[in-house]
Amino acid sequence: MKAAETIQYQITPRTELSSSMRAEMFRLFSEHFNDVSLEQFNHDLGEKQLALLLERDERLVGFSTLKAFTTRIDGEVANVIYSGDTIVTPDAWGSISLPRAWVAGVNELKLTLPPGRCFWLLLTSGFRTYRFLPVFWREFFPRFDVITPSLAQRRLELFAGQLFGAQFDANKGIVRFAQPQKLRDDLKTIPVGRESDPHIAFFISRNPGFAHGDELVAITEIADENLTKAGRRIVRANVTLSHPR
Repeated sequence: MKAAETIQYQITPRTELSSSMRAEMFRLFSEHFNDVSLEQFNHDLGEKQLALLLERDERLVGFSTLKAFTTRIDGEVANVIYSGDTIVTPDAWGSISLPRAWVAGVNELKLTLPPGRCFWLLLTSGFRTYRFLPVFWREFFPRFDVITPSLAQRRLELFAGQLFGAQFDANKGIVRFAQPQKLRDDLKTIPVGRESDPHIAFFISRNPGFAHGDELVAITEIADENLTKAGRRIVRANVTLSHPR
């Protein structure tokens, strides 16, 4: 376990999560989302490989989950890492522990993947999660200031289609789950003034049903050269995201 400010993170294989930790994760999740069921939560968790746990004074204040798989596009290997359920309590917003945990989890998963380019597939029904993309990544799609290149669009549609099937609306770039997870009203409300942020305005325009649990699909390549200055600070000099090609 490594410290980040007052919050610590640990990377735990999903199969090694204790029953008490699973219960704590569900408790935290149900406090921030409406209409969630333990059955659905356990089903989603069961599809993931790693859990990223954030703790302060031995109290869970956030978590995310990761899944990795390999596919092919245009005859080339493509490794995909998908982030599942993610929540951080408001009192832990601003901590860099989640990005650091994410980097550590990704590097652990990449050890299990074959050589090839690696992509992050992100689903988000909340503008705060989408806002991670411009903070840490130079190129990501979709975005407000660039039309998504055709190859990036084909990757997004292939990866999302393989993961979500008919729940993925390729025309709109949205996943609509049969049992959508809806953020609590106070968490999905856009604070006054934030709607002028072009990234947030774009997220709202592309995902007008976010308040009902619609998930916008986004993609970025996990590579050192695609990191922003903030991203490079998180990764640090002794950590590499580049996989041999």
